[in-house]
Order: sequence, then structure tokens, then C-alpha cells
Amino acid sequence: MNARLNPFGASGAQALKHLTSAGRVIEESTLPAVTQELVKIRASQINGCGFCTDMHTKEAAEAGETSLRLNLIAAWQDATVFTEAERAALELTEQGTRIADAAGGVSDEVWDKANKHFDEDQLAALVYLIAIINAFNRLNVIVRNPAGHYRPGQFA
Repeated sequence: MNARLNPFGASGAQALKHLTSAGRVIEESTLPAVTQELVKIRASQINGCGFCTDMHTKEAAEAGETSLRLNLIAAWQDATVFTEAERAALELTEQGTRIADAAGGVSDEVWDKANKHFDEDQLAALVYLIAIINAFNRLNVIVRNPAGHYRPGQFA
């Protein structure tokens, strides 16, 4: 299976460069790295982005995330292995990713849970991370970028 379009070619390369730069700002924030990977994986699962799911599960495993937690991300609501802060981030991710499905977008209740666990800078990073991973997901789904061949650190 091949991608419909090389997202690294032509004018796509310039746009991708800026999107990647925005992602690096978030990576360097005080939002915990574990939370960042959980958010990226959950949004990618919801959006059906195999490429990003492959990438971020492998990156998380390489960083020491357990297979138990990785396997339970899709069922986080029923799992006891996530902290309250991680659960708040995952819930915000779900509502932020499913904006079209949710009348009114992100509820005040979900926002307040996230606000309880993250300071203003971390909350801003979380919001931008959700937006950025959704952009990457849509890019990869549209061009049908295939999954399964990513190597940790490949784009470092």
C-alpha cells in the first residue's frame, strides 16, 4: 500500500515543516510527555489514523510506556491504570476530537476537570496538542499514509 501523495514533497514540505515546528513547541512544554503520547494515541484511534497510531504507540513504548496501558487507551474510561490527570486529558481529547459530534463542543464539566489538573501553560499546550494531532491525523488519513513501518525516532 502506498500513500496517495507524498506529504513531504513540493509545497507540502513547507506546510509540514511549520506544523512539525508547532508540535515541537508542545513537546518542549511542561505538559508531561506521557500525557502527550496518550493524547496523540487516543486522537489517532478516534480518527482512524493508522500511521499516527503506529508512530505514537511505538514512541510511547520506546519511552517506557507499558503494554497494559497502551492496550487500554481505547477503553480508558473503564481502566484503572490511568491517573486522574491523564483521564481528564483523555476526556478533553475525545471531546476536542469529536467536535462535530458534540453539540456545543467541549463541555464546561470536561474543561473544568482538565483545568483542575493542569496549570494554564499545560492546559494551553494540551489544547494545541489536540489541535495539532488532529491536523496530522487528517493529513495522513486523506493521503492514506500506510501504517506499520514507523521506527521510533524516525523523524527526530
